[in-house]
Amino acid sequence: MTYYPPVSPYAAGLGCKCPRCGQGMLFKSYLGLHEACANCNLDYAKADSGDGPAVFVIFIVGFAAVAIAFIARFVWYAPIWLAFLLSIGVAMISIFAMLRPLKATLIALQYANKAAEGRLEE
Repeated sequence: MTYYPPVSPYAAGLGCKCPRCGQGMLFKSYLGLHEACANCNLDYAKADSGDGPAVFVIFIVGFAAVAIAFIARFVWYAPIWLAFLLSIGVAMISIFAMLRPLKATLIALQYANKAAEGRLEE
C-alpha cells in the first residue's frame, strides 16, 4: 500500500486537485470529473457532491447580487435597468468562478472525512 501524506481538503479543493495526493487534476471538463486520478489512481466513481455546491453558491451570490443592485440603485442613483444589469453581470461571473472550486472542495472534504452512503444495521 502506498503512503500519501495528508493533503488539506481546502487546498486540494481550491486547486481542483485530487483529494488523496493533491497532484492529479480532478475535472476533465467544467464540472465533469475524470474517471480516476492520473497520479495516484484514486477512483472518482463514488465522488458525488450532489447539489451542495449549487446551494452554497446560490446563497452567497444571491446575497451579493441583491446588495450590489441595492447599492447601485439607492447609493449611486443608477437607473433600475442598470442596477439589474450590473447585478446580473456580477452574479453570472461569480457563479462560474465559484461553482467548480466549491464542488472540488466538497468532494475533498468527503474524502478527508471518509464520508460514505448511509447504512441501516439489522
